[in-house]
Amino acid sequence: MKKIIFLFVLILLTTTLLTGCIPGDGRITPDDPAGFFWGIWHGWIAPVSLILSIFNDPYQLYEPINSGFGYDFGFYIALLGGFGSFSLFRKKKKKD
Repeated sequence: MKKIIFLFVLILLTTTLLTGCIPGDGRITPDDPAGFFWGIWHGWIAPVSLILSIFNDPYQLYEPINSGFGYDFGFYIALLGGFGSFSLFRKKKKKD
């Protein structure tokens, strides 16, 4: 029972930390647009952003106020690096 409570608290804290700087939350202004490192962060938390954007209108998957190529590059690198690397950990089927 303690293990289940610990796991629940850990998931709750992790979700809270990940949604602290979600795209579309109003922290990014046109005077200071999102850059490369914001793109990496938003790429890492893209699954959480996607779920929140379904239920809450102000949240978005992608920050519209960004610096252009730098943000895009960071966003896609984080997406590909995070989700593309899952294929490295899959077990390969052995051919007989």
